[in-house]
Amino acid sequence: MTKKYKIKGLDCPVCTKNLEKKINELDCVKQASIDFLKGVLTIECEDEEVTMPKVINLASILEPDVVIEYKKHNIRSKKFSLDLLFLVLGLALSVVTLTIKMPAALYWISFIISALLLGYKTYYKALVLLFKGTINENFLVTLSVIGAAAVGESMDALMVIALYSVGKLLESIALNKSKKSIEELTNLKPDYAVIINGEEETKVDPSSVKIGDIIVVRPGEKIAVDGVVTNGEASLDTQSLTGESLPTNVSAGSEVLSGAIVIDGVLYIKATTLASTSTAAKIMELIEQASDKKSKTETVISKISKWYTLGVIILAVAVWGIVFAVTKNFNTALYRGLIFLVVSCPCAFAISVPLAYFSGLGNASKKGILIKGSNYLDALAKLNVIAFDKTGTITTGEFEIVEVKSLDKNIKEKDVLFLSAIGEQYSLHPLAKAIVNGCGKKLPKATNVKEVAGKGVHFEYKNAKYFVGRHNKNASNTLVELTKNDESIGEIVLSDKIKEQSRLAIDKLNRMGIQTIMLTGDNEGVANAVAEKVGISQAKAKLLPSDKFEYIQSLKSNKNNVVGYVGDGINDAPSLTLSDVGISMGIRGSSATIEASDVVLATDNLDKIPEGILVSKFTRKIVWQNILFAAIVKITFLTLGALGITGMLAAVIADVGVTVLAILNSLRSLHYSPKKTKKPHHKQ
Repeated sequence: MTKKYKIKGLDCPVCTKNLEKKINELDCVKQASIDFLKGVLTIECEDEEVTMPKVINLASILEPDVVIEYKKHNIRSKKFSLDLLFLVLGLALSVVTLTIKMPAALYWISFIISALLLGYKTYYKALVLLFKGTINENFLVTLSVIGAAAVGESMDALMVIALYSVGKLLESIALNKSKKSIEELTNLKPDYAVIINGEEETKVDPSSVKIGDIIVVRPGEKIAVDGVVTNGEASLDTQSLTGESLPTNVSAGSEVLSGAIVIDGVLYIKATTLASTSTAAKIMELIEQASDKKSKTETVISKISKWYTLGVIILAVAVWGIVFAVTKNFNTALYRGLIFLVVSCPCAFAISVPLAYFSGLGNASKKGILIKGSNYLDALAKLNVIAFDKTGTITTGEFEIVEVKSLDKNIKEKDVLFLSAIGEQYSLHPLAKAIVNGCGKKLPKATNVKEVAGKGVHFEYKNAKYFVGRHNKNASNTLVELTKNDESIGEIVLSDKIKEQSRLAIDKLNRMGIQTIMLTGDNEGVANAVAEKVGISQAKAKLLPSDKFEYIQSLKSNKNNVVGYVGDGINDAPSLTLSDVGISMGIRGSSATIEASDVVLATDNLDKIPEGILVSKFTRKIVWQNILFAAIVKITFLTLGALGITGMLAAVIADVGVTVLAILNSLRSLHYSPKKTKKPHHKQ
């Protein structure tokens, strides 16, 4: 069985990886993983009762601050409520030690007590992990403190551990704040539901709501499951679902989504889904899965971190050797080698890079753009070609009849529509629905009905053979042809409405230098007319789903292309899977389409695509800002320390300061919002 547990108190991604590794080494654990940013421990094992006590015991040894939530109780590996008190006492005693003259013996006793109060957990972790064959930043800091004291730099030794401990506290505060901000943005799960049974109201867990139950939702409450309003009127806040800031007004007969918040009014809703399959659950699942797929940058940083500490120690020994060879002074060489250890701690990279991506993914989800991983966030930022399906993506997919033509003098226009509707009633195609709805009559049954995908419907009625299907003329509207015994007897002209946001979205993409292409099964006349209206640079017509797949393949054959595909139907799934970034429209679409895509738009608003690209580009910029900033500062202070220009205090300030600043910079990805642009003017 596989279970997930909340794990709190993690403040170092490198230490977290080590804890994960040691948990996986337990005999009772099949597989374990820890999501550092979300604070989730996932364990696959046969017996939870046997496994979890061992896991908790191991965590208590390796990470004293860790809290694992198990069996509704927090089993703490060690209480840490006194940490802040110890830090304050340590700082106060260190000030006394360094400023008041006292006998040597008393001085060293005071020094040792101060150092222990300030960094007892750091030393403890260093020793425990060292005996388990692991060297990390705790060991580097411990070694620096001991080394500084050994060469007579006791003030530097105390200041190093004091600044390091204060820095870790600041890191923890900044990190926890960022985690909390992201959780608040992406937490759509309703706390409860109120079921109505006659005049009796029962508050239950959302998982207890069954399809057909009537629930009541009052102002300030979240809708627990998807459903249809049976009574009441209200305004809904759907921003956390769709990213749209304007409230949505609903009344009896309106469909409503779980996770939406009632602003005013009272709604009685008939449940149409279970909580586990509701819109909120789908979105939460996508957000949960996003952390599993890492970008190349994250993966490289993670791999480097495994060997980073060992490399730092080797380089520190090299610095000691070079300085000793030049100065012939052992203490000077050792001190400069210790500076190298302090400034080289990898936390600035290990925390800020995944946090920036995590913030970017959280920001996108807040805007109704669900990106399935930081690898796709990276790819989204690099897109230079985007291909669009037409019907239901650029257009609404809702056709209306423009004209009915009779090509046989013995058949009236209304009969052309009636006969066409008899065959089209067996098809689910949007054109068929428009014709059936346009007929508005009760339709008799046909015989020998056979639908040909992408073509039309063959059927028999009153001893005559009919075919109703698309007519591939190069007209600017869609034509459906009706034949009787292979003779054309009529045509129906239909028009598909273009979505209002399509023009704005395509205009933004064009201005961003992204090539836009439309792929459609419609004729060239319709394709070119739609492309011209929305500003798409290229249109490919008369394409079957297999043709679209082959065209995406041809685009990808150019190694310079990073190709996106946007679609909304099951027939788009192959192209969504093949493209570098598959983008599906609407969280309530088919499960196959959502599964095949890499980015899911909560609504069918195409303007979310350029918005998502801009968020992705900004996030990548933040990631590289953090990497370059941390690298430049560390290299600068490593050089200055090796040359003896700066001391250990500057080194530890540089290390801690870079980490805190990088964390704060990463939070900019969480709050970034692209500037609004004016609507373009295209031909109507």
